[in-house]
Amino acid sequence: MTTLPTARRRGAAVPDDVRPVRVTGPRVARLLDEVEGADAPRRTALADAFWNEVEERGTPLVEALDGRPGHRAVTFLWRGHRATRRVLLSANRLTDRDRLAGSLLERVPGTDVWHLGLRLRADHRGSYRLAADLSPKEPASGPDGLQQRLRSLTAHAAADPRGRLSVPARWRPAGSSVFALPGAPPQPWAGRRGHVPAGHVERHRVAGAAPVGDRDVWVYLPPGPDRTGAPLPVAVMCDGDMWFGRMGFGDTLDALIADGALPPLVVVAPDAVDRRTRWRDLGGREPFVAFLADELLPWAAGRWPLTTDPRRTVVAGQSLGGVTALYAALLRPERFGNVLAQSASLWWRPGLPAPAGAKPAVYGTPWLAGRYASAPARPVTVHLDVGLHEGVTVDHHRALYDVLRSTGHRATYDTYNGGHDHACWHGALADGLVRLLHGTTTPTDPRTTPASTHTAAPTTPATPAAPAAPAGSRASPSASRAWEVPPGRHGWARRHPANAGQRDPPPPSTNTGTPRNPPGPAPARPVSPLSPP
Repeated sequence: MTTLPTARRRGAAVPDDVRPVRVTGPRVARLLDEVEGADAPRRTALADAFWNEVEERGTPLVEALDGRPGHRAVTFLWRGHRATRRVLLSANRLTDRDRLAGSLLERVPGTDVWHLGLRLRADHRGSYRLAADLSPKEPASGPDGLQQRLRSLTAHAAADPRGRLSVPARWRPAGSSVFALPGAPPQPWAGRRGHVPAGHVERHRVAGAAPVGDRDVWVYLPPGPDRTGAPLPVAVMCDGDMWFGRMGFGDTLDALIADGALPPLVVVAPDAVDRRTRWRDLGGREPFVAFLADELLPWAAGRWPLTTDPRRTVVAGQSLGGVTALYAALLRPERFGNVLAQSASLWWRPGLPAPAGAKPAVYGTPWLAGRYASAPARPVTVHLDVGLHEGVTVDHHRALYDVLRSTGHRATYDTYNGGHDHACWHGALADGLVRLLHGTTTPTDPRTTPASTHTAAPTTPATPAAPAAPAGSRASPSASRAWEVPPGRHGWARRHPANAGQRDPPPPSTNTGTPRNPPGPAPARPVSPLSPP
């Protein structure tokens, strides 16, 4: 058995039972035994029978291992042909991008079967892609030449044609396949349930001051009649074009509300637009925090009955968006009382250029942890999620969690067995919203609640979502102050809809919403991590 040289070694020590180990799975081992000594026709027949079985079971093959009930053999497969020179597995945080040769599949001699087996702990979930090298030319000699060839090959990697689950990609047409082992945290709310009442997803153009500027924003409105009375909880999510344009997260919210796990709520989610804009806006950027707090939320409150209670307001993000969420609560705790930060890019610090390769090293305490350490405790609740295969990012999250605890913040911290991956974030995002908003019908004064709790279990599967509330539970009215925003570039102050008659009309917005599948970058059928491709 060979332990893969994953990039994980450059960060915190991954637990031994989590580290991927290269193995030969039972089914492929049997095929290898069968083809040994067989003639060509017999090998062809054995391979055909093998592929017929794979078509029924789907890929990757997941098999039990003798003596290791907490692990599985996970075998990735490719059906090659005469021109196939090599096949590369690109698996989220399992493939080391600096040593790609360690993730090459092997060929069963005399057949079209290419395989790579990994021993993984039975609670793993992750995305992956495959790429076959059909080039007639051999790469330059030596490891460096092979690495260069394989790096070029990764640009052509695509979803597994025999995979049963998939997740869309950001800003590229080719998505990824997904596998989830039996002990992986359940995602009961992912995907569309036909019998669940559908909320409404709209896309608007919201005016914003420079440097953020005008921005397309996705808005999720809960199912049911129009509400003009009780203010609803609100969640602000980064990367709306991914979560609503590609991932179909509105279906997840529908299911959460239908099960009573979440009260009816409104979600506003600005687009990231593109890589350059995302880098400019996200992270610890004060202009984007100001856009969220002083332009986006007042704009939304002028149209729908949203709470202004920070205890019923969540700001959420992943990667750079996780830093944005944390920074928003640090700067504006009177607006954002709950933070959900997943795999936050805590290597970020002011003045960094956009990274072209490996992320910058952090020496000592991450910048954002230092900001929380030097500031008075905010009346905010913070939940952190990070994958065990995310290298030094695990250390960064633990450092931030310790700072939050030591400074008197309410903070929780969970790990999951996976990587920097939307396939994992999807379920954890749903669970995090439940954790932060479930039971917000009777908010309590945060100054009277315990300091913090720690729910991390670094070497055990993540726990299921919080239990659902009684069916039909809803957010009840709570004291809500009117929006009071100084006249800015538009020359008016916005107020809560209860005072709608006292303000000027809002700026024009482009509402291209429909109950589902809004136009724009969204595909005709958003694909969730638990939906067939």
